[in-house]
Amino acid sequence: MVDNRFYKNNGPFTLKQIAEICGAVLLDASKSDTIINDMASISNGGSGEISFFFDKKKKEVASQIKTTACVTSKEFVSLMPKDVIVLQSDDPHDSFVKLNYAMYSEILSEPQICQTAIIAPSAKIGQNCYIGDYVVIGDEVEIGDNCYLEAGCVIARGCKLGNNCRVGSCANIMHAIIGNNVYIYGGARIGWDGFGFQTVHGQHKRIPQLGRVIIGNDVEICANTCIDRGALDDTIIGDGCRIDNLVQIAHNDKLGRGCILVAQVGVAGSCTFGDYVVCGGQAGFAGHLNVGSQAQIGAQSGIMRDIEPGAAVMGSPAIGFRDFMKQTAYIQKLLKK
Repeated sequence: MVDNRFYKNNGPFTLKQIAEICGAVLLDASKSDTIINDMASISNGGSGEISFFFDKKKKEVASQIKTTACVTSKEFVSLMPKDVIVLQSDDPHDSFVKLNYAMYSEILSEPQICQTAIIAPSAKIGQNCYIGDYVVIGDEVEIGDNCYLEAGCVIARGCKLGNNCRVGSCANIMHAIIGNNVYIYGGARIGWDGFGFQTVHGQHKRIPQLGRVIIGNDVEICANTCIDRGALDDTIIGDGCRIDNLVQIAHNDKLGRGCILVAQVGVAGSCTFGDYVVCGGQAGFAGHLNVGSQAQIGAQSGIMRDIEPGAAVMGSPAIGFRDFMKQTAYIQKLLKK
């Protein structure tokens, strides 16, 4: 059961309504008026709740389902307990996401500007915004409509946020132009100095970073991630990117549309990614590399050369995924001798 202290439950729903939301078929139409109050996992579910089953590797778990109803695919219908009402879906995982959106919503404050917020007179704030306690908004900042700025975040001079943006608590944004429908999670640091210096007479002299960070539309940048501004050219995050917690994106990097960078990925300066590049956790990139569209980078890979579009690589230094698996199997054989 979802804790209603943190999320608003928009139910209850009938199974007929749930079938429509999920794009599923209720196999026993006589149960269409059955009331469902909540979603639950298979291990913790019970009466009045609905669960989802789509794990091919754990078919034996199906017999343990105790929720009133379950959404599953055609291949698993026969595994459902007799007392469980079955909804058949072509894509149970997609159905889960759809019902999640319909049944629950976050508990957010109504639009207002809290008294402790500090807003420069030259800043422009759109309509229906929430500006939380101790938020700081600098000179000439522009905030679009329907934005939600949580407690303690800082939007520095000249930054621009589009409509429907959310900035988490204690996030800091500077030297940045941000599109619409962008969610920057708590603790993120956007637009700070890139790691640039020159050694002169045994001393490391900082090189001024004069570029910006440009973030497209429909982007999520998760907690404690850092995106450096460019040295001269801009650091660019394309539309639809998803960047996980604790990711480092250095100065002058450019991500295309729809890229996914999982936790602790580190990208050195002046790298260019195509569209829909996927990087597993802790992958690291040397500077000045080109990574082609739809490339897949395995977790903990070390990327030291350009990656062709559509390539799947893994290891450090990274090699083709199949070659990596062969290499691993060969090493294991050697260890057994």
